[in-house]
Amino acid sequence: MKGIKIDKDSKGTIATYWAVTLVLALVAIFLIKSPWILVPVLLLLALFAFFVFWFHRVPERDIPEGDETLVTSVADGKIVIVERVYEGEYFKDDRIQVSIYMDFFDVHTNFWPMTGTISYYKYHPGRYLLAFLPKSSEKNEHSSTAIKNSHGEVFFKQIAGTFARRIVCYSKEGMEVDRGSQCGIIKFGSRIDIFLPLDAEILVKEGDFTVASVTEIARLK
Repeated sequence: MKGIKIDKDSKGTIATYWAVTLVLALVAIFLIKSPWILVPVLLLLALFAFFVFWFHRVPERDIPEGDETLVTSVADGKIVIVERVYEGEYFKDDRIQVSIYMDFFDVHTNFWPMTGTISYYKYHPGRYLLAFLPKSSEKNEHSSTAIKNSHGEVFFKQIAGTFARRIVCYSKEGMEVDRGSQCGIIKFGSRIDIFLPLDAEILVKEGDFTVASVTEIARLK
């Protein structure tokens, strides 16, 4: 990691939470007379304000060298699925699905998994089931993006979780993107599903932990 900045689309969110935290702190100061109670309450509010700031960080990563066959992780988190599935939204055939679950303390900024051109994008409103449940991939709010280059095409979904009520995605069809650049953010708990060609060389397994734009997920043939 080289440094840390704050997501450009999250400054309003941070300001809102900080304003609410400040109001709660002022109310606590006005109502709570015992310092033994007031001080811990103020410390908890300060920790919450810092966590909101820290949650929306965009770390700079050392992107591994590689050609356009390399697919890296979209997100920090834990690999919870690596299996052959039928992908019914875009490819409409069998693919290798790699799913990454982000817990509450992971970096929730997302990064393009490969270099290429955006060939498909669609936003899907939906529910807010627990992100690690298999059916959340279809039923929850999510954004779908496909990236294509001369070596193949990769499709991925940014899926909202129970507490994630906003997905930011920069995808626009026809846009040229570079592996490792920021592609958006999912706020407060979520999951990423990546769908790869059947002949791709998969470089991860269930239980592995990923670092966005650093961990090598697969290589296209």
